[in-house]
Amino acid sequence: MGIKKFSPITPSRRHMSGYDFSEITKKEPEKSLIVHLKKSGGRNNMGRITTRHIGGGHKKMLRIIDFKRQMFEIPGKVTAIEYDPNRSARIALVEYPQNKKSYILAPLGLKVGDTVISSNQKDAEIKVGNCLPLRFIPSGTLIHNIEINKGSGGQIVRSAGSSAQIMAKEADFAHIRLPSGEVRLVSLDCHATIGQLSNIEHEAISLGKAGRSRWLGIRPTVRGLAMNPVDHPHGGGEGKSGQGNPHPVTPWGKPTKGYKTRRARKYSDKFIIKRRK
Repeated sequence: MGIKKFSPITPSRRHMSGYDFSEITKKEPEKSLIVHLKKSGGRNNMGRITTRHIGGGHKKMLRIIDFKRQMFEIPGKVTAIEYDPNRSARIALVEYPQNKKSYILAPLGLKVGDTVISSNQKDAEIKVGNCLPLRFIPSGTLIHNIEINKGSGGQIVRSAGSSAQIMAKEADFAHIRLPSGEVRLVSLDCHATIGQLSNIEHEAISLGKAGRSRWLGIRPTVRGLAMNPVDHPHGGGEGKSGQGNPHPVTPWGKPTKGYKTRRARKYSDKFIIKRRK
């Protein structure tokens, strides 16, 4: 796939870029694998905003993705590569015997007509799109959709263009280098899919205008300095006065920009060999 540039016929078009969707082979999703997706608008069950900057956006259907890949030893044929509005990576429609179908995350290089398999066998082929236990994947291999606990389904390394790498294996654990640079211990019995995820140009896309963010369901972010004192600790003052509050804080007065808010007990220290920067 590639990036599509636009002629600067309007100011917003000047820097806008998008996908050319050359890798997409099917426009409509599989009806048996979609469900309605209800939006929250950033509100909780009491109707109060708990997450700011969420709301609006285009209506979407949720594609049911098979993160667990538990149809072991049954080869499936890739019948389509599709666009998923709910994630940055592309998805692949896989058809198994007896007309069973499922969506999987599409790795880079996977094409229509290819065969993929999920296996627990040691002699399974090391091939892009195949899902195997870490125990049987050679060190140095790029992987994605990695389980943290056996049988839980892939939970990490699922966004466009991302991949992790098996650095080493020791006792019952594999040393996995994640996209953030963190090196983490993961059980050798956990499954992962081989390959790097598709749509590697995703990070180079320029939205070009504010309206395109609104289509994605992202509402505007206003600087605290531009608010009134009643709305933000940085607000108020005559003109552009940055003297009111020298230390950056949130709208609720908590320090930000470097202030750690994660509790110490939340860190899984025993599984982290090297922290991300």
